[in-house]
Amino acid sequence: MTTGNNSSTTCKVCANETKILFKTTVLNKYNVQYFKCINCGFIQTEEPYWLEEAYSSAIALLDIGVVSRNLEFSSLSENLIINHFNPHAKFIDYGGGYGLFVRLMRDKGFDFYRQDSFCENIFAEYFDCTDLAENTEFELLTTFEVFEHLKKPHSDIKKMFGYSNSILFSTVLVPSEAISSPDDWWYFVPETGQHIAFYTLASLGVIAQKNNCYLYSNKKNLHLLSQKKINGDPFSEKNTNSFAHKVLQKLSTWNNSSANKIKLKSLLESDFEYIKERILNGK
Repeated sequence: MTTGNNSSTTCKVCANETKILFKTTVLNKYNVQYFKCINCGFIQTEEPYWLEEAYSSAIALLDIGVVSRNLEFSSLSENLIINHFNPHAKFIDYGGGYGLFVRLMRDKGFDFYRQDSFCENIFAEYFDCTDLAENTEFELLTTFEVFEHLKKPHSDIKKMFGYSNSILFSTVLVPSEAISSPDDWWYFVPETGQHIAFYTLASLGVIAQKNNCYLYSNKKNLHLLSQKKINGDPFSEKNTNSFAHKVLQKLSTWNNSSANKIKLKSLLESDFEYIKERILNGK
């Protein structure tokens, strides 16, 4: 078993003192210390020297919720965009994995593109951010189940703000119950070695302050950092299982001109023709 040599560390979010929370075995071979900030409650591992091995597969074998998560977040994102952002703008999914979320959102009519340097684009080929002009601006950046992977949260989040002034992201907040071992919270997942950063609402508040933006949260797993002020709760329909039905109900109460502003046509057919043309032209 390999052991790190970090006996103390400072918080990667607020730079305050941390204390050792526990030690556990990561990737079934490394003895790793986990630290908790005494100020903002952020939990981090010691310097993660095992990441290259942990990402030998970009998508962890234990991430069996990838399909259901993308289906859920596509509906939640649709709701938030329609109510609080320009649905006709361009959007980017950061750390977009196989491109499933981008494909789902394009099928709904939203002009989404994928960013991910470490994973093969299977479902959204030709719709990477690299297929656009270098300085393309995006109305909203989505990034789901990425924050807990960030080795350097502040610099990584700054990169995200380089794409958009609004970041919609998911990460499960540290529970209020006392934690003394990895068995106290399923989200540590030391078996994969990929989760190295764990946030409290207070630590997200520090991040918002450092980026001069507003923080919105459902106080569980879904959050929004935005440099624009949003009226009301952007996650007010976070628990719905029938989002499409609610949208149809809403549309039925509006006049036709209002409905036309948010009723989007799926990009599936136009994307098919576009990709076919690229293939025929050998691009």
